[in-house]
Amino acid sequence: MTASRMLMIQGASSSVGKSLLVTALCRLYARRGWRVAPFKAQNMSNNAAVCSGGEIGRAQAVQAHAAGIEPTVDMNPILLKPEADQRSQIIVRGQVWRTLPAREYYRHKSELWQTVTTSLDTLRAQYDLVIMEGAGSPAELNLKRGDIVNMAVARYARAHVLLVGDIERGGVFAQLLGTLLLLEPDERALLKGFIVNKFRGDPALFADGVSILEERSGLPVLGVVPYLHNHHIADEDAVTLESSSPHPLPTTDHRVDIAVIRLPRISNFDDFDPLALEPGVRLRYVDNPEMLGQPQAIILPGTKSTIADLAWLHECGLSAAISAHARRGAAVVGVCGGYQMLGNVVRDPQRVESDHEVMEGLGLLPVETTFTGRKATYPSRARINSRAGFMGEIYGEMIGGYEIHTGQTFSPSPVIEVVERGGEAVNMPDGAASDDGRVVGVYLHGLFDNDNFRQAWLRSLGATASGAHFRQSQQAAFERLADAVEASLDMKRLDVIIEAGA
Repeated sequence: MTASRMLMIQGASSSVGKSLLVTALCRLYARRGWRVAPFKAQNMSNNAAVCSGGEIGRAQAVQAHAAGIEPTVDMNPILLKPEADQRSQIIVRGQVWRTLPAREYYRHKSELWQTVTTSLDTLRAQYDLVIMEGAGSPAELNLKRGDIVNMAVARYARAHVLLVGDIERGGVFAQLLGTLLLLEPDERALLKGFIVNKFRGDPALFADGVSILEERSGLPVLGVVPYLHNHHIADEDAVTLESSSPHPLPTTDHRVDIAVIRLPRISNFDDFDPLALEPGVRLRYVDNPEMLGQPQAIILPGTKSTIADLAWLHECGLSAAISAHARRGAAVVGVCGGYQMLGNVVRDPQRVESDHEVMEGLGLLPVETTFTGRKATYPSRARINSRAGFMGEIYGEMIGGYEIHTGQTFSPSPVIEVVERGGEAVNMPDGAASDDGRVVGVYLHGLFDNDNFRQAWLRSLGATASGAHFRQSQQAAFERLADAVEASLDMKRLDVIIEAGA
């Protein structure tokens, strides 16, 4: 094994900005010429990514792309995907392991520790620097006995740790100093500094705060990082959607209004980030009929539990509202679970997802879905195979993305032909559309990352597409993020901390 350098970013609580900071640091050290890889032992999120070998948390895939490398299952060996009824699907090294309630999962943590250490050792042997991310807080006293993601990993890797506090939510002194107080002596020895994150205003105004933290802790504050507005980096999970109030109804601002249905178990909502970057688009998330308004387009996103979320659509009245908008000419797009919901019926004879054997769909597409126990997780490439509506403009062109689903859907008129799955040539029809192309559903995630598809669809809605290239925009966002974090941190001191832990 090479003597790789190790650094770990932990948080005083969840949602303090750990993932974004790791993304920035991956970019910073990669552009210095280092071979850098991210690592998070255990992630809980339905916002997954597909890489060679299976699925991992979206954040680790984004961090890998920021580092200029392809993501692998070793970067997130354990992924928990919450389902209905307080249970989670457990993904181990990219593949479904089991579906367990929380209490049962904790009983298996010791056997999963070997998976964590094996994956970490694999990365350490391949890269100059591994930047690890914790989960939640290292001071959750009731959970420490089964810790396989925070200080247990830091101890195993002999990694130096930086602790991040979120000043925006208030109480940053209690966050950082309180966490330090609750750590064991050997854990405190690994902690080498603090980062104060999400500061609004002039950081010089917090100079006395920095002094207080350093005097009380005996540790340096490596920097005060500003609140980064509109960073255009994919969020780790749906917490950002859950913690924000639904967007208000649009005013007459001459932009195309697109409403994404904020399903209770929404997954992979970053599918729609490229739309939000278009200047002619107003993208908003809604969770009730009153907030739907009169959008030009409605998107049904992916979900971890199609049947449960479909039942919710029926109960809250959104299914009827979406159908009414479609009849009046609004465009409707369904991706993965959203595609399944657009059909006539969803069947679950093996009770893969729920106790409902059959659930009526929205009936907007002539398809039927049946769940099976087999889960498809592939990076995929496909050819546009329909001339319906806007797709006639890009007929025969290639698009890329990934598949992550358990259902099989029969469609009498597929709209795309998947020609490559996981690097292997295939011939797999997918998707369906109405005759006029106004209602479209596919399994392929990442649909709007494809400039040709996104811009053709937006033109059909009356938007003037910018012509921007999403991948170039993503790389520019990584650069802006890295620049902002580099300007905020004491990089010389950080270099010393990393080298000392090698």
